[in-house]
Amino acid sequence: MSAAGVAETHAGVVFFVGDRAFKLKKPVNLGFLDFSTRERRERACHREVELNRRFSPDVYLGVADVTLASGLPCDHLVIMRRMPAERRLSHLVETGVPVDDALRAIARLLARVHASAPRGEQISAEATRDAVRRRWTDGFDQVRPFHGRAIDAQEATEIERRALRFLDGRERLFDARIREGRVVDGHGDLMADDIFCLDDGPRVLDCLDFDDHLRWLDGLDDASFLCMDLERLNAPRLGEHFLSWYSEYADDPAPPSLRHHYIAYRAFVRAKVSCLRWGQGEAGAAATAGRYAEIALRHLNAGAVRVILVGGLPGTGKSALSEALGDRLGCTVLGSDRIRKELADISPDVSAAAAFGAGIYTAFWNRRTYAELLRRATRLLSYGESVILDASWTSAEFRAEAAALAEHADLTALNCHTHLAEERLLTRTGGVSDADPAIAARMAETAAPWPDAVPIDTSGPVEKSVDLALCAIRPPGAAHVWHRRPQLAPG
Repeated sequence: MSAAGVAETHAGVVFFVGDRAFKLKKPVNLGFLDFSTRERRERACHREVELNRRFSPDVYLGVADVTLASGLPCDHLVIMRRMPAERRLSHLVETGVPVDDALRAIARLLARVHASAPRGEQISAEATRDAVRRRWTDGFDQVRPFHGRAIDAQEATEIERRALRFLDGRERLFDARIREGRVVDGHGDLMADDIFCLDDGPRVLDCLDFDDHLRWLDGLDDASFLCMDLERLNAPRLGEHFLSWYSEYADDPAPPSLRHHYIAYRAFVRAKVSCLRWGQGEAGAAATAGRYAEIALRHLNAGAVRVILVGGLPGTGKSALSEALGDRLGCTVLGSDRIRKELADISPDVSAAAAFGAGIYTAFWNRRTYAELLRRATRLLSYGESVILDASWTSAEFRAEAAALAEHADLTALNCHTHLAEERLLTRTGGVSDADPAIAARMAETAAPWPDAVPIDTSGPVEKSVDLALCAIRPPGAAHVWHRRPQLAPG
């Protein structure tokens, strides 16, 4: 580490001498940052040290004056402990060095800083649904001139459609994040190039210090930056594990949809930067923009909030499929049979069998049950949770109402069928449903056609039915990333 060296960016120059690094800010005004006067550069140096000491106090050693012969200061330097380049996180990932323990420590550090970070009304204002939407739309406007040039126009348009569709229906989710104190003064620029994995723990450098508003964000948004950057380094599983560890240490049970949304946002910001660099003459930047756009769209698709209708006559296995599918996707399952008995103040395991259209199965009770089913689904959807709605769905009217609530979600309809239905009804014991073969036959007579539903044969093992359902929900060839809440890696 004794060799001297120099590194330069658009806003500064870093001199490496022995075990120290000295950062000098250039006298520039780039619009988004202004170092045009000595006083501004001095304030910026002290601010950089103050903010970054939250993450790495033993790296940011202080600020030194550069003086004239007269002793008057003419500039200022941030003095830093020099980090070993071979321990840079990006280098370790690219060379295949195991970094699970380091990522776990980084997640713990980030969660600890977030726990004690400033909060308040001004900070929270930067992470409302509308503020996040403005960040996206500003980026869309900046990227639009590069459509068909530095970035694929169709892909960019689909990113915009997907991102705004998620935001349009999720104001409650963002309000809840603010109420829970999730919005903090964070890092804002958590990239693998600026993290060093030392024997005594990680050192996280270079937080976003030139604009407080860009550093005021949801803690999950902050962590998602590194998750995205690890995916850029072709290590998506490392990113998934990092975000899992962060969520554990931060005690943050955010829905998968929000995790994917913030990862996509971070990828799109990098795509925007690459487009701008291409416009400045950097030929290879278009390929980089395309790579980031691909990551953004993949996560927006994976994080789409979904309404999955699982219907069919009694005995067709729709409830078994719903439960298995919910487990596979991490969705909430709402069942009409259970809700109906709950409304009637009847225990789910107590029979309420009655003739067709009688008892708690009259038209009144049907409407009340489906209204409550859709009311609960609407609330869950507004918080970013996908739902599976297990009911017969033999009524076209109720199906239309379900389709209406899916305005800001992806709707999939599955219609279960099997030649084993009567046999199952005759042999099953217990369960919430009260239907028998006679009820099933009457329901079949009155069922409205359901041409837009995907038929699912449930005659075989439930795992096979789940695979068929997943093909309808995620057509073959669709890019796959994790859909449920990320699972922790072993250890």
